[in-house]
Amino acid sequence: MRTAVGVFLDLLTFFRLILRTSQAVAAENLFLRKQLALYVEGQTKPHRATDAVRFTLAQLSALFDWRDALTVVKPDTLIRWHRKGFRLFWKWKSRSAGRPRVPVEVRKLIGEMAENNPT
Repeated sequence: MRTAVGVFLDLLTFFRLILRTSQAVAAENLFLRKQLALYVEGQTKPHRATDAVRFTLAQLSALFDWRDALTVVKPDTLIRWHRKGFRLFWKWKSRSAGRPRVPVEVRKLIGEMAENNPT
């Protein structure tokens, strides 16, 4: 009986997945592949995810229901990565544009020097 219920639930899940867009399926596929790569690399040489992997996973999470697809990474970790990326984006976005203005006194001094020394 347990096997029949399991098969029935898998069929329901399959039909639910058929109705999803191909973009969402592709995003989830890449999301799972990135996690699998992190897991496989962790078996040979343990290291943390790079900023590129973090950015990719955080961006892909916007395209589908990512909470069901997390296997290696905890949900809190992904949310922390997303917040970190958001902070970096606004830090970059709010940086000063160009060279700062020259003070008025310095501009007047440059004008006086130009008048006194025409060459």
